[in-house]
Amino acid sequence: MVETVGGLLLLLIPHTRLNALVFFLTVPELAEDPTDRIATLLQRMIHELSADTKLFASGYLIVHGIIKVFLVAGLLGRRLWSYSVSLWFLAAFITYQMYRFLSTRSLWMIALTIVDLIVAFLIWREYQDVCKQISSV
Repeated sequence: MVETVGGLLLLLIPHTRLNALVFFLTVPELAEDPTDRIATLLQRMIHELSADTKLFASGYLIVHGIIKVFLVAGLLGRRLWSYSVSLWFLAAFITYQMYRFLSTRSLWMIALTIVDLIVAFLIWREYQDVCKQISSV
């Protein structure tokens, strides 16, 4: 859900507004510590953000988020099919994200991949628990 909302915001907010927002958020930190790595990284990233990259990132986040919302609905309903489908989708996302990282060196792809790996691990553990409950009944 957060990914979908973030993707929509990224798509709908003009680049000048994003730049102003990042500037507003980072200037106080940079006034305190001009070498702050996170603040300077954010400013550099938004400054170098092209229209194509912004469109790709927003579309990717929207699609990624929508698919996850449907899969989470299946997982919450403890539908057995949703566990394997979720793991397959996550594997596809992880593979694509690693491909994108290798071609762009974007740290955002690494961050998304780490989150997806954690989610995949949690789904796998939950699937094992559900299978144990079913076999004990």
